[in-house]
Amino acid sequence: MKKKLLLSGAAALGVCAPYVAVAQEDHGHADDEIIVTGTPIAHPEHESIIAADVLTEEELASRGEASIGELLRREPGVSSTFFGPAASRPIIRGLGGDRVSVLDAGIGSIDASSVSDDHAVAVEPAMAERIEIVRGAATLYYGSSAAGGVVNVFDGRIPDSEPEGGIDGALRTSLSSVNDGVEAAGGFDALIGKFGDTSFVFHGEGYYRDADDYEIPGFAESERLRALEEAEEEEHDDEEDHDHEEEEEAFGTVPNSAITAKGGAVGGSLIFPDGFIGVSAKISRSLYGVPGHHHHEEEEGEEGHDHEEEGEEAVNIDLEQERYDLRGELQKPFLFIDTTKIRLGYADYTHQELEGDEVGTTFNNKGFEGRIEFLEKEFGNFRGATGFQYKHRNFEAIGDEAFTPPNITDQFGVFTVREYETGNWHAQVAGRYEHTSTEAESVSLSRDFDAFSVSAGLGVEPNENLFLGINLLRTERAPAPEELFSDGPHLATNAYEIGDPTLGKETARGVETTLHGEYGPLSFTVNGFYTDYKDFVALIPNGEEEDELPVFEFVAHDAVFKGFEAQADADLFSVGDFDIAARAQLDYVRATFDDEGDVPRIPPLRTVLVLEATSPHLDVRGEVEIAADQNRIADYELPTDGYTLVNLAATWRPGGEDHGLSVQLRADNVTNEEARLHTSFLKDVAPLPGRNVKLVLRGAF
Repeated sequence: MKKKLLLSGAAALGVCAPYVAVAQEDHGHADDEIIVTGTPIAHPEHESIIAADVLTEEELASRGEASIGELLRREPGVSSTFFGPAASRPIIRGLGGDRVSVLDAGIGSIDASSVSDDHAVAVEPAMAERIEIVRGAATLYYGSSAAGGVVNVFDGRIPDSEPEGGIDGALRTSLSSVNDGVEAAGGFDALIGKFGDTSFVFHGEGYYRDADDYEIPGFAESERLRALEEAEEEEHDDEEDHDHEEEEEAFGTVPNSAITAKGGAVGGSLIFPDGFIGVSAKISRSLYGVPGHHHHEEEEGEEGHDHEEEGEEAVNIDLEQERYDLRGELQKPFLFIDTTKIRLGYADYTHQELEGDEVGTTFNNKGFEGRIEFLEKEFGNFRGATGFQYKHRNFEAIGDEAFTPPNITDQFGVFTVREYETGNWHAQVAGRYEHTSTEAESVSLSRDFDAFSVSAGLGVEPNENLFLGINLLRTERAPAPEELFSDGPHLATNAYEIGDPTLGKETARGVETTLHGEYGPLSFTVNGFYTDYKDFVALIPNGEEEDELPVFEFVAHDAVFKGFEAQADADLFSVGDFDIAARAQLDYVRATFDDEGDVPRIPPLRTVLVLEATSPHLDVRGEVEIAADQNRIADYELPTDGYTLVNLAATWRPGGEDHGLSVQLRADNVTNEEARLHTSFLKDVAPLPGRNVKLVLRGAF
C-alpha cells in the first residue's frame, strides 16, 4: 500500500514518472521522497531549492493527533495555534492565519479556519496518507493565502492507480488515557472491474473520534496570569471596598476541551493507460469545546430593567462540511504540452457557536476552487509548466458576535515556472499574476487587488554528496476580508477586532537558502531565511476598550522575519536485529516590526532530539522536545516559560515488516510537564496535555 500511496501523492500535482526514475537513479538517493507541492515540476527532496519535507503513511500513522496543527507541531520550523485539541492550525516560521494554506490534495480546505484560531481545519488528520510541508512563500503556485507556507494533505480518496492484488486498505484504532479518548479510522481501494484497458477503482473511508476534557499537571491558568488577576482583584477590592465571591480555578483538567468527530468519504476513478479521472464526496462533522472562553448569561430583574449576571455558559462549536471533488491527469502529448492535470473542489461549510443550548453565531462558507496545470515537453535542457487557478468564497457570519460582515471573494491567478539544468547546476524562475476582488455588500465596501510575484532560484551539486540552493523572491499578498472588514467582538481572541478597508497589498522581499548533505550514515539539511515585509498586516492592540474587550486593529507595519531550521540524521550502529539511529533538529524565528517592537505570538528557539532502534519485529523510540523561554513579546503579551517534553514509543509487528499488523504503545509527556505554546492565543489558560499513555492497533491489507 505504501507504494500506491507514494505514487498517488506524486501523480496528484505533477510528477513525470520518467523524470522521477532518472533523478533517483542518477544521484543515488533512492530513498528520497518526491516533492510535488512547491512547484508543478517535481523534485526529489535532496534537489529541492525550496525548504520542503514529506511525511509518509508510516510516520503519520504513529502520531494519531486530532488536528493538523498538533500532528505537525514537532516538524522543523512548524508550530501550532493550539486552540484546544480540535482546533489547531499549523504555524510556519512564525506565520499563520491567511498566510499559511492548508490544502486538500492541491486545493484549499474551503472552511473558516483562517478566519479565527478557534475554527478547526476541515481536513481530517486520521485519513491522511501523506503530507507535504513547504516552508516559505508558496504564493507563486497557490496564491496569496500561501504567502508563509503550505501544508498539503493527501488522503487518496480519488484513486489514481490500481490496488495491488485488487484491493488494499488499512484500519486503525486507538485508546488514550489523558482524555479517555477513543479513535477508529479506516479506508480501502478496490478494483471493481475492467473495461478493455480501462479500470474502475472504488475508494471508501471513515473515522470516529470521542474524547473528554484532557488532563493537565496543574492549574489551567498560568502562574503569571493568576498573579496578574490577583493583583487586579486586590486593586478592585480596595477601590470598591466590598467583598466578592472568588471563582474556583480549574485544576487538573482543561474545562470544555472535549471533542466528538466523525465522517467519511467515497470516491471512484477510471484509470487508463494515459492517466485517470475521478470524483469523490466527503462529509465531516465535529462537536468540540472552546477552552477558556465563556458566554455570560444575564437574568432580568423584577422591574424588567435591572440585570444580574447569572453565570457563564461554555462555548462549543458544531461543525459540518460537505465536499465534492474532481481530479484527473492526462499524460498524452499535444502540441507543446506533455501532461495536463485538473483539480476541482466545492464545499458547503457551516459551524455554529453554541452558548449553552443556544446558537450564538453561525458561520457559513460556500466555496469553489479549481486548478489546471500544463507540464510542457522538454526542450533540450529546458522544461516548464504553466497553470491557472480560480477561487470563489461566499462567507457569512450571523449572530451577536459576528465580527466580520458577509463577504464574497473571487480570485484568479495564472502562474508559470521555467527550469534549466546542465551538469550539476539547476536554475529556476517563476512568476504569478493574481487578481482578487472582495466585497462586503452590507457595509457597502469592496476592494480589488492586482498582485505580481516573482522568484529566481539556483541550485548546485558540488559533488554527489552535497546540494546547495538559494532562492530570491518578491511576492505580493492581497489582504484577507477579515483584515479589511472586521468590526465587532471576537471572543475567541478576547478582543474587539477592527479591520481597515484602506489596507493595501503586503509586499515581501526575501532570500532563502538550503543545504543538503549526505555522507555515508550521516545526512543533514540546513535552511535559512530572511524576509523583509512592506506593510505587513498584523492585529495590534490600541489601548482602548469596546464592549469590555480590548480593541485590536488590523494595521500595516514594515517587518522583518529571519531564522533557520537545521536537522541531522545519523545511522549509528547495529545490535543484533536492531539498527540504532538518531536525529537532532533546531529551529528559530526572530520577527520584529521596524517601528513597533516584536511581532506577537512568535515561537521560541526549540530543539528536538530522537533516538530510535528499529528491527523487523520491534521498534523503540525516545524523543525529547526542548523549548526555550520566550521573553521577546509584544504589547499586552505575557512571557512564556520554556519546557522539556519526553515522549516514548514502542511498536511491535507480530508478523514482521511484510505483514500489516502492528501494535504501538506510546507515552507522551512522560514527566507530566506543564507546557504552553507561545503561538497560542490560549497559552495562559490552556496548556498542552499532561502525561498520556496511548495504545494504537493498526492493520494493513
